[in-house]
Amino acid sequence: MLSDFLQTKELFYKDIDYNYMPNLWKKISSKFKIPKIIHIIGTNGKGSTGRFFAYYLYKSGYNVGHYSSPHILSFNERVWINGKDSDDNLLELAYQNLKKKLAKEDLQRLSYFEYTTLLAIEVFSKCDFVILEAGLGGEYDATNIFPKLFTLVTPIDIDHKDFLGNSIEEIADTKLRSINTFAIFTKQKKIVYEVANRLNIKYYLSYDILTNDQKKQIKRFIEDRFFASYLMDNLSLAMAGVIKLGIDFDINRLNGIKLKGRFEKISKNIVIDVGHNLLAAKAIKKELKDRKVTLIYNSYKDKDYKEILKLLKPNIKKVLILDIKNDRIIPKKDLKKVLHNLKIPYQDYKNELLKDYEDYLVFGSFVSVEKFLNEYKKDI
Repeated sequence: MLSDFLQTKELFYKDIDYNYMPNLWKKISSKFKIPKIIHIIGTNGKGSTGRFFAYYLYKSGYNVGHYSSPHILSFNERVWINGKDSDDNLLELAYQNLKKKLAKEDLQRLSYFEYTTLLAIEVFSKCDFVILEAGLGGEYDATNIFPKLFTLVTPIDIDHKDFLGNSIEEIADTKLRSINTFAIFTKQKKIVYEVANRLNIKYYLSYDILTNDQKKQIKRFIEDRFFASYLMDNLSLAMAGVIKLGIDFDINRLNGIKLKGRFEKISKNIVIDVGHNLLAAKAIKKELKDRKVTLIYNSYKDKDYKEILKLLKPNIKKVLILDIKNDRIIPKKDLKKVLHNLKIPYQDYKNELLKDYEDYLVFGSFVSVEKFLNEYKKDI
């Protein structure tokens, strides 16, 4: 079974052989039917941009797949097809088909993300379009082995320094080298445009593609649904991609879209957001304005959690620390030391601490939101 097989794979990279996936693809590409692919790279906003794009194409009458990562509660979330997460039967069939196409040694060697990328392409074989979201890179990402129509580029900032580089320039260089036709950029820092020009990348700006009337319709769509304001740029990028495909603009086709974990209000006083880095924290702060919340939090230790908490401090009444068993999570004593030094009140999270009259924000990573939702579901 697929679920058993995935248990054998390491979820996070330790060492990456950057030549392995391109070489493997040369051997096996003739066994796959590849739809038209739009690649999405960047630091934040890839998931929501991809979902806007995929949902719009689906509502425009196309067969559409959207591959994203990571998931919140179920692996099926990563492989979305024609308006819903893939079901177990579809994934199991793709797993059985993929076993026939891959040598046993490759099945064993492929990392979790590399394997699931191929699995998604197998699931999407009958699609007209596939929105393919890069994992954590660009040039060397497993998603970059496929031919693509063009690339959407969400904001590029500091993240995954161990793999991508220690500066925005280095990270942009790594990500933008995956562009092999042309790209559409949302708003970027100046250095990103400088890197793009140095690499001779052909690119367009999403806000130059859209008319003033289309921009107003996008703004109204976000505001009418009480979506977070940062989603306006992501929706604009997606719709610019739609226009580049030559598909007509009708914002009403997005009616009914759901965005899990993107400043999502799951009850009258609880908001969840899967963001995990400083760029995401800045967007959260913009949404909160002067509001104060109880922050339900934990984070991977390789994130700038000190700066994130320092930035959000004016909006935090206190922090409830989620207890997460994971080698990548901050040791609790280190997190408590940071909170103590910042003079932010804190205690361990327990379901019974939640009060109807308090506002809560669950933030820190996909794994933090997953942990909270699993505990919260038990309580309700």
